[in-house]
Amino acid sequence: MTSPLSPPAAPSSAVRWTPRLWGTLLVLCAAMFLDALDVSMVGVALPSIGSELDLSTSTLQWIVSGYILGYGGLLLLGGRTADLLGRRQVFLVALGVFAVASLLGGLVDSGPLLIASRFIKGLSAAFTAPAGLSIITTTFAEGPLRNRALSIYTTCAATGFSMGLVLSGLLTEASWRLTMLLPAPIALLALLAGLKLLPRSEREKDHNGYDVPGAVLGTASMLLLVFTVVQAPEVGWASARTLLSFLAVAAMLTVFVYVERRSAGPLIRLGVLRSGNQIRAQLGAMALFGSYVGFQFLVTLYMQQLLGWSALHTALAFLPAGALVAASSTKMGAIVDRFGTQRLIVVGFALMVVGYALFLRVSVDPGYASMILPSMLLIGAAFALVFPSLNIQATNGVDDHEQGMVSGLLNTSVQVGGAIFLAVVTAVVTAHAPAHATPQAVLDSYRPGLVVVTFIALAGLLITLPGLRTRRSQQSIVVAKSTVTEAEAEAEAERVVVND
Repeated sequence: MTSPLSPPAAPSSAVRWTPRLWGTLLVLCAAMFLDALDVSMVGVALPSIGSELDLSTSTLQWIVSGYILGYGGLLLLGGRTADLLGRRQVFLVALGVFAVASLLGGLVDSGPLLIASRFIKGLSAAFTAPAGLSIITTTFAEGPLRNRALSIYTTCAATGFSMGLVLSGLLTEASWRLTMLLPAPIALLALLAGLKLLPRSEREKDHNGYDVPGAVLGTASMLLLVFTVVQAPEVGWASARTLLSFLAVAAMLTVFVYVERRSAGPLIRLGVLRSGNQIRAQLGAMALFGSYVGFQFLVTLYMQQLLGWSALHTALAFLPAGALVAASSTKMGAIVDRFGTQRLIVVGFALMVVGYALFLRVSVDPGYASMILPSMLLIGAAFALVFPSLNIQATNGVDDHEQGMVSGLLNTSVQVGGAIFLAVVTAVVTAHAPAHATPQAVLDSYRPGLVVVTFIALAGLLITLPGLRTRRSQQSIVVAKSTVTEAEAEAEAERVVVND
């Protein structure tokens, strides 16, 4: 507590972090950077992989889908495991597995082994992502310190995704194997630094046992959901296989909810989802990534197949969005402190809707500066505002022993949203495929998909708008809490980091 005569606490921008705090954050950022880098790098390399390993199109799809399946299917389990077994331990072990799987992926000579390595990488990322996020939220006190850390951390994902596009275009020119091998040394360096810098974390005590039935049901339902969505465009959305799979997912999720309500130590405490802020954060994450993944898929096809651009040229076209996100990373914490997450999320989604809508103007002979660049800049600005704000909103007000659970839930929303909406966009474009593939006819078949992408972002805006009504009262609570304890918060964060 401060007395009425105490000087005001320094604002977050004036607080100096120790080298160890910076080191801790950079290790966690490296893991998040690698996750996003790996997702974006492999797409450009697929044609070269298929040519060298003689793989069919359906097999190539599983090089991407295998990663998504492991990542999206096991995130709930990964988040709760971090809480129960110790965040530091889970993060470091999973990061080591990621490094080994990256090495194997660059050395194998068969499609099935490559797909297996991708699944293992996705599985390891399902543990590093929620563990890393929960380490941040338990090391940096809620308020300006955490906002600043999370803005930098989440920006690394967008930066890694953008850099992956550029790096894959360069590396694939030499060999696709370099795109698989690149994450291995980075992960190894992050692992060695993490052994020295990451704060030790205790296993959760008095957790009322392990929720084995919930873990089995939650993991199985997420695996089947992602698998069904990924396969639906190929086997048909109305096929018996797809419908039965969705019915099985619904049945397992129903049983999962029943088990969680009765479990003494649930995988997900359902009471967390009674919060309007939490629900808006989860649904907002689905809309944000679902719309962008669909947009990037269509625009990549548009640029490479319709305009004839090279992989590197296409990557550079996306670069302004990623560069804008990276440039804003160190400032977003202060912006969140001033305006609050709710307002930034709404403004960001509004910018995203405008950016997608503007892209509907493109033609078979576009001017980049006039037709494409404005959309890239608006989408980059939207990501810079929305992504950190969603992470902050989802983790604020959550007890330390549940941070891993909430982090896993948020990352699940991201992955499932991306998988579902990409499949929907793909199905819409396929349904409008022209009989005669003239350039204009192909472009016209893309437009319905772009309209769907725009409406997904609009849905995200409408979902998050009600949060503005409660922003004022929530902001006053956060400001009052963080202003009084700013100095103590920094000291507590440093104490946690050095408490080995």
